[in-house]
Amino acid sequence: MHTLPVYSQAGEPTGENFSLDLAKIAEGVNKVLLHEAVVMYQANLRVGTAKTKSRAEVSGSGKKMYKQKGTGNARMGNKRTPVRRGGGHCFAKRPKDWGYRLPAKALRLATRMAILSKFVDDQVTLLDGIQLDAPKTKTISSLVGKLGLSGQSCLIAIEQHDPVVWKSCRNIDRLSLSPCDDLNALSVLSRKRFVITKAALNRLLAR
Repeated sequence: MHTLPVYSQAGEPTGENFSLDLAKIAEGVNKVLLHEAVVMYQANLRVGTAKTKSRAEVSGSGKKMYKQKGTGNARMGNKRTPVRRGGGHCFAKRPKDWGYRLPAKALRLATRMAILSKFVDDQVTLLDGIQLDAPKTKTISSLVGKLGLSGQSCLIAIEQHDPVVWKSCRNIDRLSLSPCDDLNALSVLSRKRFVITKAALNRLLAR
């Protein structure tokens, strides 16, 4: 059993400890699967709009520049040839879709393995909950400071989307917020610290 201390919204220990069986999250960490999942998510983020002009697209006449023989110069075709300045590219870049998709079952498992790795590396902080009546960046910033996470990249996972909490987190540098159901391997591994509420953790364990 893995035991975690529970912290309040003010960043103070509540005196409560939360015990869980890490095997309920995942059987273990498969680094190969995690790598494949992260590479897939990063590939899907690529815009793929790079484009250059081929010799057929650059401006200029297609007429031969001068006759083949008798000028003393090297033979030359039209001015759009790739060997001349201002000519088109031999293998011009074209817009490309880099996206692809791994099986959904593998991605769900990779997400759980990424979360498990945070528990194994003692990079998880458990919160009793986050309840805000109005957007207040100062409240979340104070929480992060009290938890000793200032200056570190951090991901906060909550049970479900809360626009008030999201607005309170969006202006804090190196801090991101995600509902439990939207977590993926890349979002978890790209942040050093993982902060999760009890409700979100129970939802994760129940799935």
